[in-house]
Amino acid sequence: MTDAEIISLVNDSLVEEFELESSVMLSEAEIFDDLGLDSLDIVDMVVVLEGALEIKIRDDEGLREIRTLGDIHRFILQKKREKEAVS
Repeated sequence: MTDAEIISLVNDSLVEEFELESSVMLSEAEIFDDLGLDSLDIVDMVVVLEGALEIKIRDDEGLREIRTLGDIHRFILQKKREKEAVS
């Protein structure tokens, strides 16, 4: 899966799960302010992304650093690369 396909899958998964408009799915969009997610939504987001991408991110300290959609993209891409390196 290419980086662009992964980003698209992340965006599509979040749009579907949280009923977001695709027009707000910009890399600079802030998770809480622009996307309107709250701390409970973040738990759901982790579950959705783990299922969609078949990776484990739940216990990763890097989750605490995520503030924007672009941060999510970079985080997920890094996790996929780590998984591929191990395989």
